[in-house]
Amino acid sequence: MSAQVRRLLLLAVVWATPALAGVKVPADVGVGPAGFWWYGPLLDNRGAVPHFALMLNVHAVIDKYWIEEHRDAIPPKYQKMADSVTEVRIGASLFIPQTLFISPAIDVLGGVGMYGATWAPLGLTLISTGQKSPREWNKSRGRFYLDASVLLTLLAIHSIRDEFPFTFFARPGLQLKATIQLAATERFLVSFGGGAQVYVPQALGSFGWNPIEQALWLNWFAFLKFHVRFPYEVSF
Repeated sequence: MSAQVRRLLLLAVVWATPALAGVKVPADVGVGPAGFWWYGPLLDNRGAVPHFALMLNVHAVIDKYWIEEHRDAIPPKYQKMADSVTEVRIGASLFIPQTLFISPAIDVLGGVGMYGATWAPLGLTLISTGQKSPREWNKSRGRFYLDASVLLTLLAIHSIRDEFPFTFFARPGLQLKATIQLAATERFLVSFGGGAQVYVPQALGSFGWNPIEQALWLNWFAFLKFHVRFPYEVSF
């Protein structure tokens, strides 16, 4: 059984096991600034200055130390599978967005603004290297992740100039994101990185994709996040 499948199964077990009610798990809350460069007409308009956003995460972190401490609460048939897992990250809610776009229309930056959000309801860690647990922060302070996610983005794009029509961008997409995470202490961390997102094309001023040269379908981004970790009590 692959490591990714084991992580997904353990996630389901932890989420659904009543014996874990009242048990405390480490929660990670992260927030920080991000910049997005949208290929096509928005990049031609904005130039090198990105559209601004906030990146968020709220998830529980189940690591090998937590599994050892709460082994009796895991059903016996899943204990062997749990022994081979180093870390699982469980999102607190599908309704919490990954990104909040807060990019006002500024005349000297092209006059185009956007407001909205991106959700990542499903994701998978493809590569994870370095520190294997938050408790090892003083042994190995760094960690690298490469994640892939399914996205849903809703954006209101507006302009103070006539050449850019109002657009309500609503599209599914895919994301590839690289992250370097550094631990200052066991509870305080900093992460930074970047990646790219690809969407079903949507033209400005339309819900269709024609004309394709006016369509939004690709962006790349960079971010910096500050994290706090604290114990959270599981309830059902």
